Amino acid sequence: MRQTRGSGVVGTAAVLSCALLLAGCGGNDDAGKPDAEHRPVSMAGKASAQQPVPRGKGSKVDDDFNGDGAPDLVLDDLVHSGHGDDAGIGVVYGSRGGLRPGARQLLSARANGARTKGELPASFESEASCDLDKDGFSDLLVSTDPPYDGLGQPPVPLQIIFGSPKGLTGKAVKVKVPAQSRIGNDWSDQPVCGDFDGDGGYDLVLHASGARLTFLRGPFKRTGAPRAAGKPLTAPGNNLVTGEATDVDRDGYDDLLVRKATNASGAATSALVLGGPKGPAETGVLFPAGTDIAFGRFGKGKATDAAVAGPAGVALRYDVPGTGRGALEAKNVTLDAGDFDGDGLSELVLSGGGSGSGGGAGEVRVFRGRTALLDKNASATVIPAAKGTTQVLGIADFDGDKRADLVLRTYRGDGEDTVGVYPGVKGDLIARKPQLTFSTREFLALGDGS
Repeated sequence: MRQTRGSGVVGTAAVLSCALLLAGCGGNDDAGKPDAEHRPVSMAGKASAQQPVPRGKGSKVDDDFNGDGAPDLVLDDLVHSGHGDDAGIGVVYGSRGGLRPGARQLLSARANGARTKGELPASFESEASCDLDKDGFSDLLVSTDPPYDGLGQPPVPLQIIFGSPKGLTGKAVKVKVPAQSRIGNDWSDQPVCGDFDGDGGYDLVLHASGARLTFLRGPFKRTGAPRAAGKPLTAPGNNLVTGEATDVDRDGYDDLLVRKATNASGAATSALVLGGPKGPAETGVLFPAGTDIAFGRFGKGKATDAAVAGPAGVALRYDVPGTGRGALEAKNVTLDAGDFDGDGLSELVLSGGGSGSGGGAGEVRVFRGRTALLDKNASATVIPAAKGTTQVLGIADFDGDKRADLVLRTYRGDGEDTVGVYPGVKGDLIARKPQLTFSTREFLALGDGS
C-alpha cells in the first residue's frame, strides 16, 4: 500500500495508482547540506527499543492513525523466516520530526482479525486507509480470505481496523455491503477511498462484478456499515486500479480510475469516472493502454496532468482532458510523484526496470516538475541501483517541513530487506542518503500482539 494519499493534486503526493511527469534538475545551492542535516539513523541497537505510540487528539492528515498530526507508515510483506505464513502488517508511527523507529506496531489476523464462521483469516494485508468514521483518526482497510464453499455470493473479504489516540487497536470489523449494492457472485474487493459525493467525508468504491462498481457513502459506523448505499454503478472497465482517488477536474468531487483487462504485455486501457453529488457516475477522459497511470501538476499551467507507463515507454503530459504531448523512453517502470522541493509542483519518480538511459532494475530516478514539456536531456536525481529489487513504498511529508519524503524498500534476498526514508530537500530534491533505515524483520520481535 503506497503512501501516496490525499484528494489534492498539488501537495506532498500526486495520487491514484502512482504519479507523473517531468523536467530536469539544475544546480544545487544546498549541495552537501542535506546529508549533514539528515544523518542516517538505524532501528538497530538503542534506536529499536520499543517506544509507546504517541497519543493524539485527532487531525485531518492522511495516514494519521493516532491523530497526532503526523503521517504514519504502513508496511506489508514483512520479511521473515519460513514460508506460507502471513507475518502481518507493520506500522511505524510518525511525529513532528519524522518517523519514530521505536514507535512501531505489528498487526496480525490472530490479534486483530475478525472471524468468519468461527475462523480467523489466513491472510491479512493492508489495502487503503482513510478516516471512514470521520473522528479525526485514519482507519486501515484490510483484505482477508474468509471461508467460502464456492456457492452463491462470497462473503465480503474487507475489514476495518479503526484508528484511535493509541493508534490502530482492537479487533477489526467487517465492511458491510448491502445486498442491493452487490451483483453477481464476485468478491466485493479492491477498495478505493475518496470523497466522491463532495460532502467532506470519505466514501468507499469497491469492485462489484464485471464493469460494475459498488459505491458506499460515508461516514461509516463502527459496525462497518456505510451511511447509505445504492445499486451498483456501471463503469467503462472491469477492474479498479488499486490506489487513491483524486479530484482531477478540480470541481470538488474526487474522481476514480478504472481499467479494462490487461493484455499479454500487462497493459490495459483506462478511463476516468467523474465524481458528483450522486457519487462516481459519469465517464470522463479515456486513456491509452498502459501498465501504470498517475496524475499531478508538473508544469506551470493550471491543468491536471497525467502520465501513462507502458512496456515501450511513458506517454506524458495529458492535460486532463487533453492529448499526449511527449514521451519518455523508460520501459516497464512504475510511476510515483511528490513535491520534494516544496515549490507547489509535482516531481516524477520512475522506478523498476529500464527507468532511464542505462538504468538498472533497482535504480530510482526523480525528475523536477518545472516546465510544460519534458526535457529529455535534463539531468535527474538518481538513487543508484542496489543489490536486490527496489520499490517505492510511500511518498509523504513525514518530517513536517512542507516537502515530501521518499520511502524505498530493497529486497536483498530471502528474509532480508532494507527500508530507507529519503527526505525531500530544496535544490537537490532528494537527500543523497536516507534519514532512517531499518529492516521489516524487526517487527517480528514484537510478536503478534495476541
